[in-house]
Amino acid sequence: MTTLESIKETVKRELPLWLETDPVFRQAILDLTANLYSRREETSDWFHQTLEEMRRERERQDALWRENNARQDALWRENNARQDVLWRENNERLERKRLEDQKKWDANQAELQSMREEQNRKWEANQAELKAMREEQNRKWEANQAELKAMREEQNRKWEANQAELKAMREEQNRKWEANQVELKTMREEQNGKWEANQAELKAMREEQNGKWEANQAELKAMREEQNGKWEEQNRKWDANQAELKVLHEESLALGKRIDRGIGALGARWGMRSENAFRSALAGILEKTFGVEVLNVNEYDDEGEVFGRPDQIEIDVIIKNGLLILCELKSSIDKAGMYSFERKARFYERRHQRQANRLIVISPMIDSRAQEVARRLGIETYGEPEDVADT
Repeated sequence: MTTLESIKETVKRELPLWLETDPVFRQAILDLTANLYSRREETSDWFHQTLEEMRRERERQDALWRENNARQDALWRENNARQDVLWRENNERLERKRLEDQKKWDANQAELQSMREEQNRKWEANQAELKAMREEQNRKWEANQAELKAMREEQNRKWEANQAELKAMREEQNRKWEANQVELKTMREEQNGKWEANQAELKAMREEQNGKWEANQAELKAMREEQNGKWEEQNRKWDANQAELKVLHEESLALGKRIDRGIGALGARWGMRSENAFRSALAGILEKTFGVEVLNVNEYDDEGEVFGRPDQIEIDVIIKNGLLILCELKSSIDKAGMYSFERKARFYERRHQRQANRLIVISPMIDSRAQEVARRLGIETYGEPEDVADT
């Protein structure tokens, strides 16, 4: 849609061309705006009248100028005569004034000389006072410099003593660190010896179990040959023997699992087994020994309650006789891990609207600072799953 502003812009842009190329349009515009300006004839007459008036005014001004010059000449001559009289009178007055001023000048010079002498005496006294002040300031400055020098020497002695103390502390720390390294080396060697002894014991136990198994197999073979003629009796005894063998086999498997879990726990102490294997071993001990149900719960914390941002939350849940026990099964745990477990437990309680009866951490390696955190948060800690109180 065409607006008023666009129409105005179009007229401004096209009007010069229309006035130049369309005489009818140009005359219409002139007629329309005739009352806004004077016509050329009227302007020309007014211009000639103005020039004529200016010429008459210039002639009148010339006459006035000549008349004024004549008056100025007369006044100048009269003024010169008057000025000569005034000049002579003024010179006489100036001479009298000069003589009077000379007397005043001489008196003033005498007074100034007296003042200069007084100022010189004051200046010399002031210079003597300033010299004394400078000497006093120099003495104070030298005393201050001596005091600063003594302070610097004292500070240097203190700094050197501090450096010696720091050096002694570093040497003491180095000795402690070296002693700690020796102790750690001894502990590692001791643990390696225990590990090798444990491996030898496990090997002996396996050989013993193999011997029992072979003896049992020989006994079974003899029983089969002896009972070959008594089929029904043999079947009955066979079934009984199979049941006994099944029990023995389960006990052997349980013993093997217990041995494997012990090996897993020891290996986890030194980082030789993964976290999941340790958790599985401990979960197996709890399920087999205490008859509980161990659930590994993985839930997503979309509000970031536990770690400060959304993440997957993993926690072990133990259920026994209606009791809810939240458990952390780890090969090792420190202070931060203890706080993290407490936040995961509270997250689980809020998510499932259920209060946990107990919070338990089971780990063969629990940092001493983590133990203090556990006591404050009411978390039970155990180094072995068999140590968990059955309450």
